[in-house]
Amino acid sequence: MTVIARRLAGHLARGIAMVLVVATISFFIIRNIPGDPIAARYQKLVEQGMSPEAAERATAVMYGFLPSGTLWEQYVDYMGGLFRFDLGVSVTNPGTPVTTVLGEAAKWTVLPVLTGTLLSFLLGVTMGVYAAIKRSGVLGDLLAISGSLLHGVPQYVLALLMGAIFTTLIPVLPPGGTADILFEPGFNAGYIGSLIEHATLPVVTYALAGYGGWILAMKSSVVTVLGDDFILAAELRGMKRSIIFRYIMRNAILPLFTILAISLGLLFGGAIFIEKIFNYPGLGFLLIESVTNRDYALMGGAFLIITVAIVVANILADLFYTVIDPRVRSGAEAAA
Repeated sequence: MTVIARRLAGHLARGIAMVLVVATISFFIIRNIPGDPIAARYQKLVEQGMSPEAAERATAVMYGFLPSGTLWEQYVDYMGGLFRFDLGVSVTNPGTPVTTVLGEAAKWTVLPVLTGTLLSFLLGVTMGVYAAIKRSGVLGDLLAISGSLLHGVPQYVLALLMGAIFTTLIPVLPPGGTADILFEPGFNAGYIGSLIEHATLPVVTYALAGYGGWILAMKSSVVTVLGDDFILAAELRGMKRSIIFRYIMRNAILPLFTILAISLGLLFGGAIFIEKIFNYPGLGFLLIESVTNRDYALMGGAFLIITVAIVVANILADLFYTVIDPRVRSGAEAAA
């Protein structure tokens, strides 16, 4: 059994355990939130003249479990459904499975947030290298200041500023939504162009929100690598600067892969404030709506998909780290 296979098996076991723990914790936290829409619906049916037994059956059909069941019974039912990939039925979308609601919202989150994350990573890493190399000059100072400013501004403030500038002061982009209703959904130029136009503000805002952190992290990492002995030895031996630069980049960017993996995992949570401000119906927007409406099943499903995404992203990052970094691979082989 190879080192990578052993590490993968260990990560999968720990990942499954973590998902179950998070599912359990989120279940009990969510169920203890004041207010119960399911019980309220049951009570309303009874008040309308329906017998308690009939109201229970109707509520169970609508929401997936009996309102009169004990918390433990609901937990057992929830975990049983989890192993069947059944997360229940959404309260805010009666009769619609949570997995269907999440899948519909995911398509409006994954591509824009993924695009914004990768843009911010590539731009931040590139500018971080220049900020480190030119750190004693004006360019390095300006890049570092730009990173610090953007890193310190909350996402919702950036979203509000971008919206105010490009939808009000300079009205060149739509204020929200996913596409104009004038276009027929499908693979046609008008609809695709409208999708891109509506996604521009969320993507750019998300990219700017992440840029500051990446440039500062990359600058710090490059400065650390520049002081390593192997770089100084390479310079003394007269190696070409292009070769030295490749070594610097490779070693400096390694620590950022774990952060990138977590960021990619978090993209399934959506850019909550950005999606809400731009009325973009992704997973972040859905999470806010589920909390507002006390939609237990939908809340639990949203937390669960974020947890699974982060666990998978960390497993992939660790395996990638093992492949590209000989030090990690040799350490794993020695431990085995």
